Formats: sequence, C-alpha cells, structure tokens
Amino acid sequence: MLEIGFVSAAAITASVLFILSLGGLSNQEKAKRAVWYGIVGMAVGVGFTIFGPGIGNVWLMAPMIVIGAAIGWYVAKKVEMTEMPQLVAALHSFVGLAAVFVAWNADIERLRVMMDRAAGLTAQDYSAFAALVSTKDPAELTFLQLEIIFAIFIGAVTFTGSVIAYGKLAGKVDGKPKQLPGGHMLNAAAAAASLLVAIWYMNLPADAAYSMVPLLILSALAFFIGWHLIQGIGGADMPVVVSMLNSYSGWAAAAIGFTLSNDLLIVTGALVGSSGAILSYIMCKAMNRKFINVILGGWGGATGEQQAVEGEMIAIDAGGVAAALNDADSVIIIPGYGMAVAQAQGAVSELTRKLRARGKEVRFAIHPVAGRLPGHMNVLLAEAKVPYDIVLEMDEINEDFPETDVAIVIGSNDIVNPAAQDDPNSPIAGMPVLEVWKAKQVFVSKRGAGTGYSGIENPLFFKENTRMFYGDAKASLDQLLPMIE
Repeated sequence: MLEIGFVSAAAITASVLFILSLGGLSNQEKAKRAVWYGIVGMAVGVGFTIFGPGIGNVWLMAPMIVIGAAIGWYVAKKVEMTEMPQLVAALHSFVGLAAVFVAWNADIERLRVMMDRAAGLTAQDYSAFAALVSTKDPAELTFLQLEIIFAIFIGAVTFTGSVIAYGKLAGKVDGKPKQLPGGHMLNAAAAAASLLVAIWYMNLPADAAYSMVPLLILSALAFFIGWHLIQGIGGADMPVVVSMLNSYSGWAAAAIGFTLSNDLLIVTGALVGSSGAILSYIMCKAMNRKFINVILGGWGGATGEQQAVEGEMIAIDAGGVAAALNDADSVIIIPGYGMAVAQAQGAVSELTRKLRARGKEVRFAIHPVAGRLPGHMNVLLAEAKVPYDIVLEMDEINEDFPETDVAIVIGSNDIVNPAAQDDPNSPIAGMPVLEVWKAKQVFVSKRGAGTGYSGIENPLFFKENTRMFYGDAKASLDQLLPMIE
C-alpha cells in the first residue's frame, strides 16, 4: 500500500489536471488536449485511491474496474454524437445512485461502530471503512450523519431526475411538462417531509438499530422529488436541465468524499458541482430564463392562448437553393439538432468550402442552446474541420442578418423562432433567438412540416422570404453540392 503522503500528492496532481481540463474546454483549439488532462487526472486519482492506506479487497475491485472500463469503452464507441445528451444524463444517474449506496453503507458501518463501542469491542475486525469511522469522536459522527443525509437527498434527486431527463432526450418519455395534481405543492410537501425525516434521524439514539428506516423514507421522498421535478420541465429547457443535473451529481460526489474522507473526491465533486451550476446560470441568462423558475419546473408550458400562425409553408427544391447561393455574396448557416441527427456536418463543411472558394462570405451562427447539450454544434463543426474563426456566437452575429443575402437553417427550430419576440404567450417568450427572418432569403432544411422538440409552432416557416427545403439534411445537401458553381 502507498503512504499517505504519496496519496495526498496524487490528489493534488489530479486536482490540478482537472482544473486545467475545465479551463481548456472553454477553447475549441485546446479542447482535445484538455480532455487528455482529464483522462490522466482521473487515472491518477483512481490508481492512487485504490492503493492508498485503509483500502482493502484490491483484487476484488480489479475485475470490477476492468468490467466497468470495458462497458464504458463499448458505450463510448457505440453512441453517436446525437445521443451524447442522453448518455450524459444516464451517467449522472450513476453518480447519484452511487452516493445513495455509499450513504446507506456509511450508516450501517456507523451503527456497527456505535454498537461495538457500547459492547466494549475494538475495531480489529472492522472493514476498512468501519475502521475509518471508528476513529471519529461523537461530534465527528454527528457530522457524518449530516453528510449521509445530504448525500442521500442530493444523490436520490440526481438519480431519478437524470433517468427522466434521459427518457425525454431519448424520446422514451413525453417531452412536454407534466405534473401530478398539486404540482409544485407536492414537491414542497416532499421537501418539508424530507427535512422532518432528517431531523428524526439526527435525534435517534446513537445505537438505534432501526436508523435505516428514516434513511429509506428520505431516499423515497428524494426519489419522488427528482422524478416529479424533471417531469415538470418542458423540452425547451432540457439543455439547462442536463447542466443542472451535472451540478447535482458533482455535489453528490462531494458529499461522498466527505463521508469517505477522500480529499480528491471532495475537490472533484466541488469542481463539477460549481462548474455545472455556473453553466446552468449562463444558459438561463442566454435563454432569458430565471434559474429558480427553470429548476422548479416553472417553464416549458404555455401561459395563455398562443398567437395563430398565418400564411403557408412554401417548398423549394435543390435547384432553387443552389441558384440563390450562387448569386449571394454573404451566407450565414444556422446548425441545429437536425444536422446532428442526419450526420450532415461533413456535407455542411463541404458546402462551406465550395462557397468560400468562390469568394463568398460564409459564417456560422451558434445559439447557446443549439442541439441538446452545451457546445453540441461547436463540437460537430470542429469534427468536420470547419474553421473556428467563422463560427460565431449569437451575440456576435445577430445584428448582421439584415445585411445577409442568404440564411440557411439546418435542422433548427426553437432557436430561430420569432414567436420568442412576438408572442408573449409562447412557452419560449423572451428567449433570445437568432433573427434569421431578417435576412433577404431564408432556406430551412427540415425533414417535415412538424414542430420542433418543444412542440412549438414556428412562424418563421410561414414568412414570405422563407422557403422550406424538405428532406434529410445530409441527403438534401448532397443533392445541392454539385449545383454550386
């Protein structure tokens, strides 16, 4: 086994690598190197933790690590980029459930220590964790109880919330906001009951054999809150939900770190928790949402009768789109989830190359919540070798649409919906959107005439300067490319 000094040094090294990883992910050019920082940091952390003092059953852990790594490798190779949001949600659920299991085990070991102390026994035959608990004085054991409560509550909320988020993102659960009769009052009642149960647990006799009863009740209440909370959040807000659950999973991991007296887990959990919370706040600000309203399920459903959409959708073929592009001097491309689904980023990159080779100005407009995961479109475009300097954020390019000859919307819906500005009763009212309708011509590449992920009708499709380029995005662009002269 390794000395405590080596383990502490490894924890500091891994923490620094994680910080470098987070910092590097803010820049597309540095992101690949930043990912490697995170991989190395995790390898260092896991390795030194396994062989650190007080850890037993290493040979029992080894096959589990190998099996888990094999499953992770298989899933990573199999999952498409379009499925990354639901994969992230699923992984968050594992962290939450792990926190609940560790907390349950911590109470079992705490009770074992207290009962053995009362019987005058020593810790000679304890498990590694029980021996760790046995070194705590009564005041520290009280703090351990608080850590157990926190880990169970946050972990259980994270688990069921992430399962529902996975279902909504994967299309296995209806994306519309749904709540049981009583709505938010049910969540408030469950939270109040959780507090009462926690107080009950804290006031039990130290050697009470039934201490798991309040913890199981607390777990059930928190499981319900996570399920009901995310059920009440609509599809338009799911990107925020994913980052919010990321934050929850971080705090759950930090709680486990306190329970296990693992400094690295505390630091890592705090990094994930704080970065997820900051990202959620930034995304809410970008969507003109109030953070509290989103996480309490206050958005995602209409607040009144929405304005009727007038006009008709007019279709256009590849030849018409090609003619407009050949005549245009400036083009803005707006990618969305439909591009990811069709795996059309390669065709988009080729279209960009051909247009720029003919002296045309081509740029990309990226909405903060385009796709179903922060940075979703940036990753796809970088993968397709689209130059970084022509990929612009919404605030950098929105004012340029009136001077743009052609705007091409590829698989986007809600982020280019003028109802956000024009209809106060729209579920996305007040959300900043890309003002593509101000361009001279707008072409929308879309599979069909239906609504987007959030189920909201888009008046853009009915405007006089908009034409619908129906079909699979990749197939449509492949048909268009030979016509670009």
